[in-house]
Amino acid sequence: MLTQRQRLGIKGESIAARWLEARGWAIMDRRFRNGHRDLDLVACKVEDGNEGRIVAFVEVRTRLSTDFGTPAETVGWKKRRELARSARVWIASNRRSGDQYRFDVVGVVLSKARVQIQYIPDAFWLR
Repeated sequence: MLTQRQRLGIKGESIAARWLEARGWAIMDRRFRNGHRDLDLVACKVEDGNEGRIVAFVEVRTRLSTDFGTPAETVGWKKRRELARSARVWIASNRRSGDQYRFDVVGVVLSKARVQIQYIPDAFWLR
């Protein structure tokens, strides 16, 4: 049985996936699990002039309000480290020559009046 928080997260991931698809991204993976860690979405896009694809590991954060800041502001260094570990596992299984990888964040705010999306491409880099 899912908690209310889990249902909210899944709803936000679905909204983010549709939003990305409407902008030319293809969703390659949803909720990719690596032990207790996961990647919410793995999306790819072929852009003009690039040999390979851009593959984005997309962290989706969903909130009901911005009273305590935007959803994207909640992706701290520990979460970034976990995302990097999961991304390395995903890449080891799915690597294609010429692919470029990055981390994006999509913040979804589900207020009573409307849905707001905050998209941050290349949200952070890992060394």
